[in-house]
Amino acid sequence: MTKQERAARTREALIRSAAREFDEHGYALAKLSAISTGAGVSPGALHFHFENKPAVAAAVEQEASTALHRAARLVQRQGANALQNLADTTHALARLLREDIVVRAGYRLSCSRGCRTDLNLRQEWQSCVQQRIAEAADEGLLAGGHGGQQDLVRTVVAATVGLEALCRDTHEWLAPGTVTGMWRALLPALAAPAVLADLEPAGSGSVPAARAPVG
Repeated sequence: MTKQERAARTREALIRSAAREFDEHGYALAKLSAISTGAGVSPGALHFHFENKPAVAAAVEQEASTALHRAARLVQRQGANALQNLADTTHALARLLREDIVVRAGYRLSCSRGCRTDLNLRQEWQSCVQQRIAEAADEGLLAGGHGGQQDLVRTVVAATVGLEALCRDTHEWLAPGTVTGMWRALLPALAAPAVLADLEPAGSGSVPAARAPVG
């Protein structure tokens, strides 16, 4: 193993250890000593890669952002219509939040008042929803009689962010059945009657299960 490979593995171990520490204790109570111990490295090795706790948190957030964007791109490549794409993306992101400690910790750090960086993953999700709703309008997929695209965006964002917040107590709130139930309730209000029957609240079956590597 080269020196660069060892350094990359150490950084990855530190990010995953930090994610566990932030997920369990929150940003304010997380300790750098616990992060280095959890990664199996010395405090000096941690400070070689990260200047301080904000730098560690920023790295966790960045890895979470990378994984979430990769999942969204994988769904986009499946070629489904915009509303099905939105449902599929939600299932993919819910899976990452349930199963990937780095994604879960990074998302929560991004939304935390105690840890502010340039990233805002909740805002990025809102932008993604806004883009898909606009595409759905262009594709003629939206139902009439609603208050406009912005109302639809707010409804989807509020529902999905609410599930993530509730998931902090139990992961069942982001379980496939819960996400499916949300879309079963939302799609009749979003979709035009002519396309509703072709939409699958449980996901189209092409939802990727990819785990983005750290580093």
